[in-house]
Amino acid sequence: MPNSLLSQAIKEAYAACPVDVVRLDTLEFRHPDFIDENGNPTAIRVVLDNRDWTAKLEADAPLDAGQYVTFVKMFFDIQLAPIEKGANPEIVISMDNVSKLISDNLELASESPHTIEVTYRPFLSNDVDESGRLNGPHMNPPIHLNVNSVTADVYKVTARCGYGDFANMPFPSEDYTLERFPGLG
Repeated sequence: MPNSLLSQAIKEAYAACPVDVVRLDTLEFRHPDFIDENGNPTAIRVVLDNRDWTAKLEADAPLDAGQYVTFVKMFFDIQLAPIEKGANPEIVISMDNVSKLISDNLELASESPHTIEVTYRPFLSNDVDESGRLNGPHMNPPIHLNVNSVTADVYKVTARCGYGDFANMPFPSEDYTLERFPGLG
């Protein structure tokens, strides 16, 4: 089934399967309590590769829009949501051997009422500028999820992510009141 969110370059890479082009899967975790050493909002950014990559984010990214940021090498696994009737789609992300920075930030977030947001972006290893930085993601818009729960042990952190609780969302989501829409009265 065609995916209209993917760029033409990544569609060609999937079709041709060139051995010198690698899809670089990245994850970005955001939370109000994730701050850098200067007190500015930051994100945890990881790439499924054996090296760190500097990559340009999309112009409307939630954090550091249009800027070059570093994705740190890390092994992670993404299990897609099962296809079941009536099930709330949930994706499971597992990360092995997480750093102290990641575990400390996740612990901070667990004590907060705010949810952790996750963005998935695929890049292509051959789409680089003259400095070797990745030019931009090859999915527009990238996939944005909310972390529903996190479990951690000595070896692994597992996050269950979803799009929200659609079953309990009001419909329509907009309130039609006489103050906002006087023509209804």
